[in-house]
Amino acid sequence: MKKESIVLPADPADPEDFDVTSEALDRGQRARMIRKTRTGLGLSQTEFADRFHVPVGTLRDWEQARVTVPDFAIAYVRVIGRHPDLVAEAVG
Repeated sequence: MKKESIVLPADPADPEDFDVTSEALDRGQRARMIRKTRTGLGLSQTEFADRFHVPVGTLRDWEQARVTVPDFAIAYVRVIGRHPDLVAEAVG
């Protein structure tokens, strides 16, 4: 098994800090983009999930970077960010 490269080493002065791999960094950036899109629309997780037909548990997992958000979902959220009313009407 190939060991992932560390892109952000742990701070030796912080005993609770940890190394960050490139996969974890990507997961965190995707989570942040989704959270910023949702909050930029002024929606709670439940409101966003209901309006755009995303299971709320899945949205929480994405926003908390528990899983890597699939590319198709990133594209969907980008479209939501640009055209929220159009998407809501299309899925409604």
